[in-house]
Amino acid sequence: MTLTDREQPVIRVLYDELRPDLREPGRPRPVRLYQWEPDRPAAEPAPLVVVSHGTGGSGGDMEWLVRPLCEAGLRVVALDHHGNNFVDGYEPEGFLHVWERPRDVSFALDALARERPLGPVGAAGFSVGAYTAAALAGARVDPRVVRALLTGAVPPPEIPEFPGVLEALRAKHPDDESTRHALDAAGADLTDRRVRAVFQVAPGVGALVTPESLAGVRVPVEIRWGGADTVTPYDVDTRPYLEHIPTASGRSAGPGVRHDDFFAPRPADPDARLRVGGEAAAFFLRQLS
Repeated sequence: MTLTDREQPVIRVLYDELRPDLREPGRPRPVRLYQWEPDRPAAEPAPLVVVSHGTGGSGGDMEWLVRPLCEAGLRVVALDHHGNNFVDGYEPEGFLHVWERPRDVSFALDALARERPLGPVGAAGFSVGAYTAAALAGARVDPRVVRALLTGAVPPPEIPEFPGVLEALRAKHPDDESTRHALDAAGADLTDRRVRAVFQVAPGVGALVTPESLAGVRVPVEIRWGGADTVTPYDVDTRPYLEHIPTASGRSAGPGVRHDDFFAPRPADPDARLRVGGEAAAFFLRQLS
């Protein structure tokens, strides 16, 4: 089921003057927003859920999660993360500097709050977008592990959307100063106190986040994962969130559900994303009401 013309989002691009464009450093970083307003808000001002896409995806391609949220009366804003979305194309920093993603969300919330009062805010995401949502609640990556990845001491995970991403980053930034600057930003606390609940789907970056930061998360976190997911495997990526976040709960979306069942045109389990989308809507209605 696809969104009708009436249900299509308002699309606009904002510019973060505090961070540079990855292609043209003299220009500000773009953050594209896809905004949906509910026909019948669940409350006024309507609760807002910010949606973060998976690596190489797009906020405009998250219909399976956006639709049930809208139908529940929630206001929804999805983002395109610069350098990591298929609309604008890819840059190596967009894939490797994951800590810039939650900063995109906080920047967007600041802009939206200047336009009208925000209702209660939740964050949802798929894959690395699920890390993004958790980072807004306090999850922090370990700069030591990031250093090992960026220097090649530990091989980075294979990224089908961007083969040779680490080599591309080194070619673009051959000097050590760029690496040091990235590492300075990597371990920052990116908590956004406006975010009151988090829903993660097939979360990624679990091997990079620190248990100590996860133990400090205080907002409700609900997690879903695929039992046959080999891209963000449960033991490597989901278990750290589920075991270390004291407020986390979750369950498998099904033993045969794969990572790409949440975006593939012909998923092995066509009902998985429908079930998970409905569960996300029910979760946010409970937590943001």
